[in-house]
Formats: sequence, C-alpha cells, structure tokens
Amino acid sequence: MTANDPPRDLDADHGHGSFFGRRKGHKLRSHQAGLIDTLLPHLALDIAGPAPADLASLFAVVVDTVRLEIGFGGGEHLVAEARAHPRTGFIGCEPYVNGMAKILTQIEAHGLANIRLHAGDAAELLDWAPAASLTRIDLIHPDPWPKRRHWKRRFVQDATIAAMARVLTDRGEFRFVSDIDDYCAWTLMHMQRAKDFVWTAERADDWRRPWPDYTMTRYGRKAEREGRRAAYLIFKTAA
Repeated sequence: MTANDPPRDLDADHGHGSFFGRRKGHKLRSHQAGLIDTLLPHLALDIAGPAPADLASLFAVVVDTVRLEIGFGGGEHLVAEARAHPRTGFIGCEPYVNGMAKILTQIEAHGLANIRLHAGDAAELLDWAPAASLTRIDLIHPDPWPKRRHWKRRFVQDATIAAMARVLTDRGEFRFVSDIDDYCAWTLMHMQRAKDFVWTAERADDWRRPWPDYTMTRYGRKAEREGRRAAYLIFKTAA
C-alpha cells in the first residue's frame, strides 16, 4: 500500500494483522484484467503450503539473493529495482488489486523474470518465509493510520519487527520511507527498542536524503510538491 491509495474501508479489514484495507478501487482496463487472470497465477506465491528451503528457487532465472517490498503501490520502485538488479529476486506484497494490475503491466512490458507477487497480508508472508532468507525488506510510504484507535493497523509493530528479524540474513536491512512525521517517530521508537536491529544513520543527511539510486515513487513526488519532506530510515540486523 502507498499513501496515495483510495480511502480505506475499515469494515472490510481482515483479522491477521489488519494491515490492509479495501482491495479494489476503480475498474481495471481490459488488458489489466486479462493480466490478473493470465499472468498473476504464474507469479503469485502459494503460501498455503511450506516455503522452499531456498527462496531463490521460486524464480525462473538464477538469483543470488532475495528481497521483499511490502505495499508496492503502483510498483515504480519495485520494478526499477528489479531491472537494476537482475541477479536479485524480488517478492512484492500488495493486496490492492489495482496496484497488482499496474505492476503486472510493467512486468510484462519489461519482460521481468525476477519478480514474484503476493496479493495478501505481509505478516502472513513473513510467517511463511524461512529464517534468514531475505537480504532486505522495503516499506515505502505505507499507510500511516493517523487516528490513534487505528495505530494497531500500522505495519511496524513489535511482532512484525521480530518477524522481520527472523527472516533477514545477518546484516540484512529494513528500509522505511515516510513523509508522515508521526509514523517516522513511531518507527524509530519501535526499531530502536528492538534488540535485533540498529539504525545506520550517523549524520542528518543519512535520513534526510534518499539513499543512492533510490527510485522516487509517484506519491513521493506528490509529497515533495506539497512541501512534505520524507525520512529515509535504514536499519540493519545486529551482528
């Protein structure tokens, strides 16, 4: 999910984690609907059964490492990373149907074979993945759930931090981007009290500026135009 998704239907939230809201927005174009029916079944992960011992085996091409992006929105960042790193396998998690349709269009257009997709809850995916199987997890402009009564819906929670620590390799990374100050503070508080992670920032520019080769998302550009500055937080699993 990204913050430019349509308003959430809170009554439609699912139970486990409740990190996602309304699954479908505007009507899909005919080609997009076709890709949901034809391409997505070949790329979608089946997490009902056990995960393979090596997640690299999920991909049709040889990959050396595997990364996860949670809530990829329109897919701009995930597709750019997959194109830039063909020897890395990428798992994209997005329950929002329109976001899934957008990334399928890009996967087809660029002929990408190093992306697999999960149209569901990221917490369930983390439970499914083997220990030490991911080198990096990205969470970029997630829904901030600004109302206090909805804070339990934020992805960054003690339980999900522990789940990420389990699936990340030694010195694996969790990268978080948000232009919502409250959610940035929330994330820093939760991550800095987690014994399994360390914040890598040594100077202000380390979190005020995007990391090298960062692909700005559509929502990120909109936030900049409206005068909102994002924080770019990188945490590594403790050695």
